Amino acid sequence: MTPLRTAIIGLGRIGWQFHLPNTTRHDGFEVVAVVDLLEERRAEAAEKFGVPKGYATVEDLFAHEQLDLIVIASPTPYHRPHAVAAFERGIDVFCDKPMAPNLADADAMIDAAKRHGRKLMAYQPSRARRSFIALQDLLARNLIGEVYMMKRTRVGWQRRNDWQAFKANGGGMLNNYGAHQIDELLYFADSPVKRVDCSLRSVATLGDADDVVKAVIQTEKGMILDTDINMAMAGELPSWQVMGQYGTLTLSDNEREWRARYFDPKELTDVGLQEGFVAEARRYGSGDTIPWRDETFQTSDYADIDYYDKCYEYFALDKQPFVSVEETRELIRVLQACRDDAASRE
Repeated sequence: MTPLRTAIIGLGRIGWQFHLPNTTRHDGFEVVAVVDLLEERRAEAAEKFGVPKGYATVEDLFAHEQLDLIVIASPTPYHRPHAVAAFERGIDVFCDKPMAPNLADADAMIDAAKRHGRKLMAYQPSRARRSFIALQDLLARNLIGEVYMMKRTRVGWQRRNDWQAFKANGGGMLNNYGAHQIDELLYFADSPVKRVDCSLRSVATLGDADDVVKAVIQTEKGMILDTDINMAMAGELPSWQVMGQYGTLTLSDNEREWRARYFDPKELTDVGLQEGFVAEARRYGSGDTIPWRDETFQTSDYADIDYYDKCYEYFALDKQPFVSVEETRELIRVLQACRDDAASRE
């Protein structure tokens, strides 16, 4: 395995807790440098992870290092300039989500990658989780029949006070958690989006960015994708609900199991269809008894995917990307559509 000469740009939460430790532990990456404005963070990377060089700016990095790959973990508004600068120097880019704050920036990044013949892939780690992989398997079994609605939810109470609390910085829960949840829903829907209805609110946050998101997305195939993010809710809701014509899949609160409640349509009795306005025995409904089956499926029976294995396979071995740039562009387009629709309601 020939390691990729790699630099990490940004040593905030995502860079420090995820990208730096995962690339330094992986034989496919040789982390030769980091970039961060704070000298103490650069020194910490050298001490804890043995990174040989630290730079205060991206310009200094490019002036001194020969690189195969940069990992962009800087704040969202910097993704486009950092990526374009890398492509111009013949360097591939692995970019944290959301890949861009808007569709124009995303298109500029994609165009630059194509123009310079470089590779670009976004970080969508939810697709690598065992709960996601388990759902892929359960849907393939067709337990609940054709899916007509998928609902993804995240709730809590959080008084956000960092850079992501501000619209000007590309902050807000639509870009933060929504970039995960909507990506997941679009993956399973496997159909272009034809309509977006969205409301954004700022409730508990100390800034002006959204911390309450309600988005209902309809695809050309007719599936409803429901996204609920509420960081001003003191309560609990299921994180995943998948509704089909024969039943429902629900992920447990601890994400340890998928719970399926469904029926076999062959076991339904023929209750007939009444026409006209006279209901038999003045009864409401058919009186049918549904032969429900209840099953649980442990997510521990599935394995997480190592996202950095997939990165190496794409950037070094020319295999298919784990997340294609076309999928990422569609995600950014839908996020933009959510913001535009919400703004039209103000």
